[in-house]
Amino acid sequence: MSKISRRSLLRTSSLGLAAALLAACTVTTQNGVTTITLDVAKIKNYGQAGLNAAATVGSFLSGFPTLAPYAAAIELADTALSGALTAFSTAAGSTLVITYNDANWKTRIDSLLTDLNKVGDAIEGAISGSGSVLSAKVLSEAKTYKNALATLISVFQGLLGVSDATAPASSVMTRAMIRTGAPHPITGMTEAQALKVLGV
Repeated sequence: MSKISRRSLLRTSSLGLAAALLAACTVTTQNGVTTITLDVAKIKNYGQAGLNAAATVGSFLSGFPTLAPYAAAIELADTALSGALTAFSTAAGSTLVITYNDANWKTRIDSLLTDLNKVGDAIEGAISGSGSVLSAKVLSEAKTYKNALATLISVFQGLLGVSDATAPASSVMTRAMIRTGAPHPITGMTEAQALKVLGV
């Protein structure tokens, strides 16, 4: 039987995708202690995706004075996320992987996740409160960005093994779903599709 190199094996797109998803998060248990190891680049991508979503949806609201409070809420959430992402990136430096169980990293990652959720909530508020001010086309685009961000937040939570207490169980992404590249049960988007929508 001839040997197949790891590089040759990863050339196939489906196996390459599976490997990339597995590389994003590994979970090991030794002596009853579970350790979650995360890919730094993946976390930075989630943060950047949130910033991109905030900037794009915020731009949709500009020029509409009645939507100024929603734009301000998005900008506030965007500023917090930008700060959290900068702090995380500075701390990570050239580090490729980190351990979520480490108290310092857990605090930084939880801060990023919290601020991503705030951006998502602000975008949701803007969409709900826009009424008929935005055109159907712009509203549809805003909802696409909202769904992409919601998908990434759910994937992020799934990798960490945490979930939104207010989310129905049917909308939770598990590590098994993420490993297989399954779409989010509510948005219908995969992680890769969501990242693409958000320009990452």
